[in-house]
This record gives sequence, structure tokens and C-alpha cells, in this order.
Amino acid sequence: MTPNLKPYPAYKPSGVEWLGDMPAHWEARRLKGHVANITDQTSACGPDEIYLALEHVESWTGSFREAGKNVSFDSQVKRFQPGDVLFGKLRPYLAKVTSPNRNGVCVGEFLVLRCRGHNLMPRYLEHLLRSKPIIDAIDASTFGAKMPRAAWQFIGGMKQPLPPLPEQAAIVRYLDYVDQLIQRYLQAKEKLIPLLQEAKQVTIHRAITRGLDPDVLLKPSGVEWLGDVPAHWEVAAVKRYYTIQLGKMLQTRPNSPDDAKVPYLKAQHVQWFHVQTADAPKMWASKRDIEQFGISAGDLLVCEGGEGGRCGILKQNVDGYIIQNALHRVRSLGQNRNDFLQYIMSSVAAVGWFEAINNKATIAHFTKEKFGALKAPIPPLSEQAAIAEYLDKATADIDTAIESARRKIELMREYRTRLIADVVTGKLDAREVAANLPDERKEDPALYDRAKGPEHSDKVDGPVDETGGL
Repeated sequence: MTPNLKPYPAYKPSGVEWLGDMPAHWEARRLKGHVANITDQTSACGPDEIYLALEHVESWTGSFREAGKNVSFDSQVKRFQPGDVLFGKLRPYLAKVTSPNRNGVCVGEFLVLRCRGHNLMPRYLEHLLRSKPIIDAIDASTFGAKMPRAAWQFIGGMKQPLPPLPEQAAIVRYLDYVDQLIQRYLQAKEKLIPLLQEAKQVTIHRAITRGLDPDVLLKPSGVEWLGDVPAHWEVAAVKRYYTIQLGKMLQTRPNSPDDAKVPYLKAQHVQWFHVQTADAPKMWASKRDIEQFGISAGDLLVCEGGEGGRCGILKQNVDGYIIQNALHRVRSLGQNRNDFLQYIMSSVAAVGWFEAINNKATIAHFTKEKFGALKAPIPPLSEQAAIAEYLDKATADIDTAIESARRKIELMREYRTRLIADVVTGKLDAREVAANLPDERKEDPALYDRAKGPEHSDKVDGPVDETGGL
């Protein structure tokens, strides 16, 4: 990506526990000596301004997620300008740090930080406040168990590494350059995942609607989502070939002395092609309930509510477990295969048919009646087995590729986090490499659509929180 960085030639103790040793020519200074915490407030957002809430800022990158525009509201907010650095003091472990390139307003859960004088670059401050050692130190200082917040008094009083200004510029240049390379890599991998998922669904849909013989004679199925199917296949309602048992309504107390507390599964335990059985809650049930609503290996469990139709096969026996009425238990009436039906359900979901048949006016429900009436292709048992075996292999290969892409994304994000921390705290020296970097702004201006504004300001506009003074 870039030449390997080396440590600085000489270090000294910083006197800061979380920082450790720092380059010998750096200083450790309190942040509030160089930064003001802007606390002026307003009641509206101007026509050419943006409104930022915590959810609009991506953790660890500072990128915007559909920031609001022209928003009017009653609650008080803070005003910011280009060059200000916004730090999310609510749940600081999320590292919501950004530096907008436009005027706007933000919720009060942001600190609006504005650099004083010429000793600190806003962009360096942004990288610094996003580094993991500082985030961890700030997070350890929070108060409030449910909604932990950091205080400006603590953040402003923290001693931070302060390189000479030209070195800050070199660090910013290096990290900005590398960040753009990383963002390109991540975007490519993130685009690959939906393409792989689409390829998986195309593979499934073709196999469960056409079979494995490319030359098979086809006939109209009479079902909109299904299209043509092999002429020798049957198309029938699911209830003709499978039993559907809706789960038990939640029982919070015993109804008789013989009732017992048993573990149960609900919709959240069932994801596509997977059933989670650990940490199951418990409810009261009778012996008859356990027999009626019990589950065993091979059962197909299908969500009745939420994402109606989502399903997975239970892989192992779980003695004494039952299902709640947010799930259906499906078993074959004869020799039909649950794994083939599972692939059918996946394809029905992919084409959006569940959304069409579920009631979306209030809460979507994939009722037993809707499920039983669902028309599905029914090949001979031997073909069901062959198709399921083929799809197990084909989708496993695609799932492996998807998981590999996700893992590479995770590793690259970890690398990015570690690199920022090492560079802004002086563990690695970026000066020489930064001096020889190409100008990415000229090569690809689109990469800089979230400009950072002026690199420093020698004055503070607007009222200043007195606790942030010198």
C-alpha cells in the first residue's frame, strides 16, 4: 500500500499512561489549551446547511450517512462551521468523530471543537481523537451506565501528543492518502458481497424452478413467482406435502402443578439456513404442550412474524425445547425433503413474494393459512435430493467467498485503526513517506468529496465554553 514506516530515531517518556513513550521532539499538552469547545446554540437549520445527529456519522471513519438538510426542530442544537471537529460524547467507544466542510448544526451529544491559534491542525485533531488509545481512555472516563457520556472537562484536560505543525501536516497527508486507498479497497469488497449474494440467489432459483437438466421440457407453472417448471414436476400447495405447526403462545406462569419451565425458540433464533439454540429463554408448558410444540433434528423452522418466511433447519436434537408462536415447525407428510423446501423459501423471499402475501399494513404475519396455501414446485424425491446436494455445494462455495470478503473488510478496518493510532501517537514515523506521496486530489478529486475545510484558524468565532479556556 505504501512503504513500511519505521519508528522515530529517539523517544522519551510522555508522562501519559495511555501514550507511553513518544518521539523525543514532541510535546504532550492539554487539549483545552489549544482547542475551544463551542457551545453556541440555535433553534433551526439554515437552507444551505446540514443537520448532523450521531446516526449520521459512521464510526471510526467520520463519513456521513445521509445527513439531514433544511431540518427545523424545537430542541436546541449546536452550530458548527468548516474546520470544526465534532466528537460524539455519547458512547464515545463508537468513535463518532468528523469534520464537516459546510456550515450546519448538530445535536448536543457532539462536542464542537475549534482549534486556537496555529499550533494544531483540525485534521490532525480529527485523526488524533479517532485513534483507539484515546477513544479507550475517554471511554474509561464516562459516566452513566445506560447512556455513557464523556465530559469535556476530562477530554480537554487530557494530555495529547503534539508534534510540530509541519509534522502534523505530514501525518495528515500520509493518513489521508492511505485512507483513500483503504476506502477504495473496502468499497470494492463491499460491492462484491451483494453481487455474490445475487449470484447465490440466481443459482438457487434456477435449480429449484428448472432442476439440473438444461434440456428438460418445461411447462407453465401457473404461479407468478415460479414461471415455467419441468413438465414432469408437480406444483402444489405446501400443505399437501408438509405439516405446519404454529408454536405455543408465551406462558409466563404455571397453569397446573404438572407444568414445567422449558426452553423455547422464537423468531430471532432463526436466520436463513441457520437455527441458534444457545441462550434460549424459558416458558411454562404442560407435557402435552411439549409433545405438540416440541422440535427435533431435521425440522424446518419458519418465521411467522418479523421477516415472515425466513427459515432454517434444526441440525441437532434439543431435548425439551419447544417453539413460541412466532415460529412454524414444518415436517414432511411423506418423503419430501425439508432442505429442498428451505431452498424454495429462500427463492420466494429473494423475488419479494413474501412481502406481497404478508400483511404489511400493521405487522407482517406469515400465517399458517398463507404458508399452507403457498404454491411450490414438487419434483420427484430423487431430484429433490440431487438439487439439494448440488445447492449445498454451490452455495457453500459462494458463502465461502462472501465470508472471505467480509473477513478481508474486517482485517482492513483493523489495520486502518491500528495504523492511525501508531502514526498519531508517534510509534511510526510518516514524514519521509508523506513527502514522496503523489497528489491524490489531482488524480481523483471525487475521493475528496468530504473536504476538511481550513487546516487551521487563528481565531474563535462565537461564544466559547469557559471550561475550555487556557
